[in-house]
Amino acid sequence: MRDSTLYSARIASVVGATAIALACGTNYAYSAWGPSFAERLKLSATQQNIVGASANIGMYLTGIPVGFITDLRGPRPMIIFGALCLGSGYFPLRQAYINGPGSIPVGLMCVLAFLTGMGSCSAFTAAIKTAGVNWPSHRGTATAFPLSGFGLSAFFFTTLSDLAFPDDTGGYLLMLAIGTTVLVLVSLPFMRILPTSPYTAVSPDDEGDRRDSNQLHRPKSAPRIYTDQEVQSGRRDDDEMSSLLSSSSGPGDIAARQDLSKKQNLSSHHADITGLALFSQFKFWQLFLMMALLAGVGLMTINNIGNDARALWSHWDDSVSHNFIQERQLMHVSILSVASFSGRLLSGIGSDFVVKTLRSSRFWNLLVSSCIFTCAQVAALQIVNPHSLWLLSSLTGLAYGALFGVFPALVADAFGPSGLAFNWGAMTMAPVISANIFNIAYGSIYDEHSIDPGEKLGGKEVGKICGEGRECYRGAYWITLAASLVGVLVSLWSIRHESVKARREMKVESNRDA
Repeated sequence: MRDSTLYSARIASVVGATAIALACGTNYAYSAWGPSFAERLKLSATQQNIVGASANIGMYLTGIPVGFITDLRGPRPMIIFGALCLGSGYFPLRQAYINGPGSIPVGLMCVLAFLTGMGSCSAFTAAIKTAGVNWPSHRGTATAFPLSGFGLSAFFFTTLSDLAFPDDTGGYLLMLAIGTTVLVLVSLPFMRILPTSPYTAVSPDDEGDRRDSNQLHRPKSAPRIYTDQEVQSGRRDDDEMSSLLSSSSGPGDIAARQDLSKKQNLSSHHADITGLALFSQFKFWQLFLMMALLAGVGLMTINNIGNDARALWSHWDDSVSHNFIQERQLMHVSILSVASFSGRLLSGIGSDFVVKTLRSSRFWNLLVSSCIFTCAQVAALQIVNPHSLWLLSSLTGLAYGALFGVFPALVADAFGPSGLAFNWGAMTMAPVISANIFNIAYGSIYDEHSIDPGEKLGGKEVGKICGEGRECYRGAYWITLAASLVGVLVSLWSIRHESVKARREMKVESNRDA
């Protein structure tokens, strides 16, 4: 494959991955339709959160098997599977909304929500794998675009729905069913793993190893070593600044890389770690803890910003109409989505800047995310005027986007790119536990302050709803504030740990050269 053709194909793979990601982030639009869905089907806040949590479980719990299959068979099978799951989940949920209360049991709603999450996970994991592997020298930037598209998904579909189906939750669900499926399938032809240089013969759909030419004679049983792999502590070699497809990339680079290897500690040449070996790594559990804490905090607000808006508006002005509150719920979902998009893009590209230009650790990005999450929880505890709720939406979206914008690159840095899909899938299991704890806590606290179905609020008959404003959910945000503060402390420790480790390696290297 010629350089120009290969370069175009790599660009196309990122564009396709971004389009797929745009279809896969719709779980974060749950607050746009979840409250209306729950009110129509007479669900309590706890039941509503269980349905939303089921989608999160589908998204995160299936990460390991999806990642394993993606690493083994390539991206396309899981992309097709993901498209089918998205359609199979959203369309029956739409029918349940149309048919009204009692049309399907809550358990089946959870199964359908799980399908939407599993479909999102399948297609998105394949998209991230494709983008990350096809751009090994610019992994943070390459994955930032699909990660940002994932964050923008809720805004994209909410805006389209507002234009095509204003104030129509059934129409919104129909758009999710059709739009996500079509968008994923249209992008399928561009999703293929490409060779990293014109001198490497790899079939388009092969997920085999991509190595530079000084590794071709390595025995198959040996660990897969990437001499141009990024240093685990976040440092990079100078060759990371140039594309593998530049005119100087080729067999002539062997000598340069050999010279470079003399300057680096052997510990910076990491074997790819995946499978069961992953779970014996301290670094894995360090990253897993960070993901559990911060993603769980973000998901609680993402799933419940609609309830926050309804509680504040019902207390602030009980004369507001149902349509008015629904419009405000959609507005906050859009704010969350745009902020998440911005956070993902800035964090992904910014992490490459931190590593390549500042020669520092990507963990600084996690510290920023943790601090923003902390500010968001403080805002949630203080806001009583619904006109100020945008502050919670924007800060949460920005922090959540910053978290996911850098995390795939952190995982690839730590454990290598070959098993990225499996390793990322293992990492995304972390929010399954924390998000469920936080969401169920929110639902329980909200229900404790809610009136029973059929009672009157502002002269209107409603489902179960809370009109006490901030007090409806304040207890839940004290829990997430504590989690955010722990995230700040773990981030600071991680930065120091990386710095100490880097200095130790440099000292050993200096002694060896002497």
